[in-house]
Amino acid sequence: MSLVSLQEITRVLVSLIPVILFLAILKLFDSFKLLKMRDILFAILLGATAAAMSYFINRFFLSTVKLDLNHYSQYDAPLIEETLKGMYIFFLIRANRVGFRIDIAIYGFALGAGFALVENIFYLQAITDSNLLLWIVRGFGTAIMHGGTTAIFGILAKTDVDQRQSMRFLSFFPGLAVAMIIHSIFNHFFLPPMIMTGILILTLPILFYLIFQQSERSTRQWLDIGFDTDQELLNIITTDKINDSKIGLYLKSLKESYPSEVILDMICYMRVYLELSIKAKGLLMMREMGFEPERDDTLKPALDELVFLEKSIGRTGMMIVSSFMSMRSQDIWQLKLLAQQ
Repeated sequence: MSLVSLQEITRVLVSLIPVILFLAILKLFDSFKLLKMRDILFAILLGATAAAMSYFINRFFLSTVKLDLNHYSQYDAPLIEETLKGMYIFFLIRANRVGFRIDIAIYGFALGAGFALVENIFYLQAITDSNLLLWIVRGFGTAIMHGGTTAIFGILAKTDVDQRQSMRFLSFFPGLAVAMIIHSIFNHFFLPPMIMTGILILTLPILFYLIFQQSERSTRQWLDIGFDTDQELLNIITTDKINDSKIGLYLKSLKESYPSEVILDMICYMRVYLELSIKAKGLLMMREMGFEPERDDTLKPALDELVFLEKSIGRTGMMIVSSFMSMRSQDIWQLKLLAQQ
């Protein structure tokens, strides 16, 4: 292997070390260890794909539309690059594939790591400077920026969705706008690169530590309150208490509108859903304590039954069922977690 190629590999590795280190620290912070290595590697691959797409899109606009390079890098490129990186974050949240903010932050940094990898390879073609300081700045500055902005977009979007309990498209725009603005400010070079890098190194760890702490508190609160509430509601549904409960009285009032079979399916759905919800929260509690639960062969039949009952009840019936139980984004996500076991 030639000395030149060794230098090139060294430069790329040096520029990637900071973002990989930051990603590892975030993964270490994850008490529940919900993301598998294949999930992170897949996000890195998608980030690399986004970088390749950005490269060709940027080249097209710069060569075809004849835009000024400085103006384009400061205003146009951040819009394109943050949108492409954020598409997978959008999918994960919309599909209820993530339960907690720390998980979306890890996904964001993984996407940034993949993006920075490909971007630095392209930069090797244009920058012949072998000064390691330049590539350290690219690692602690540009690479961390790419991961940080995508993580911030995901965190803000996930927070808004959880608070509003709505998957509306508007929930994603503020976070994406913030990511684009940070990216644009970074590309303006208002301050020397070393100072901008120093600011990132000082502010991002503090920001993500605060986010992590808040996420941990809200997660434990959700687990504690949800576990007790599910147990209490399941006890009502599976005993004679249902006859005198608000649920029972309301279901009795529906006899004229719904066949008795559908009402029975509603009760069965609530029972199965609550049993699975309790199992999911128990699984999370075990993981937090460092235990990996054994495989449960009863999960798939129960999840299949839930899908069958949902179709039998129909959309209007499910609206009635959801009014009795907590079916927030995290509650729906926990069923997907069980499906992966």
